[in-house]
Amino acid sequence: MQKVKPKKALGQHFLTDMTVAERIADTLDGYKGLPVIEVGPGMGMLTQFLLSAGHDVKVVEIDGESVEYLKSNYPELKGRILDCDFLKTDLAEIYPDGSKFCVIGNYPYNISSQIFFHVLDYKDRVVCCSGMLQREVAERLAAAPGTKARGILSVLLQAWYDVEYLFTVNENVFNPPPKVKSGVIRMTRNDVTDLGCDERLFKTVVKTSFGQRRKTLRNSVRGLFAAGTEMPDDPLMSKRPEQLSVDDFVRLTNIISESRNNA
Repeated sequence: MQKVKPKKALGQHFLTDMTVAERIADTLDGYKGLPVIEVGPGMGMLTQFLLSAGHDVKVVEIDGESVEYLKSNYPELKGRILDCDFLKTDLAEIYPDGSKFCVIGNYPYNISSQIFFHVLDYKDRVVCCSGMLQREVAERLAAAPGTKARGILSVLLQAWYDVEYLFTVNENVFNPPPKVKSGVIRMTRNDVTDLGCDERLFKTVVKTSFGQRRKTLRNSVRGLFAAGTEMPDDPLMSKRPEQLSVDDFVRLTNIISESRNNA
């Protein structure tokens, strides 16, 4: 069957290097007993290595042309191709038995951040999430406290996952070649079950802080404190958001929560 034509609107850059594809598939070596969801398989470059490694794979693909290609070229995927938008898919319905699973993919650059926000909604089910995305975004997800790359997703993901930046992929192994390099990451679920603070407020604090990242927290999160509350004399308040660890954000959330409760 004729190969699938990459579609700019879907952010498609098809990987052409089999060695790189196999290395990405190998990121799930420790999870062969768990089901795997692959996002955006395209023409199955990564899929073939997941299948040959013995993974129980289901693929989610929004491009109809790619779906037809997969059906014709990967008969072993019969009944395992989900023709839908990953971002609108209830992942719990894919495995209604409540089982845990992994997510992997060569993620479209234009929606990669949204994909990880979606995965985060299923943090109690997704034990490992790995794959390739734009290097700048990959570095952001793994960024440590005190680094410029650190942002909202860095903190929200690292609260629940250990995030590793594994390796860089050059532009010349794609069709069409992207204008930027790519990075491969792996997120492994940590043992945190409770942040020790109001989780919804935690998200608000993180997003508000990075919304004005050039300001110190004393200024950026002032509006989250109860009206008329005096700002606390705490060393955290003189820092900028990228300097804070997850534990620091938890503590800041509890400080803000206490001010509201005492108002």
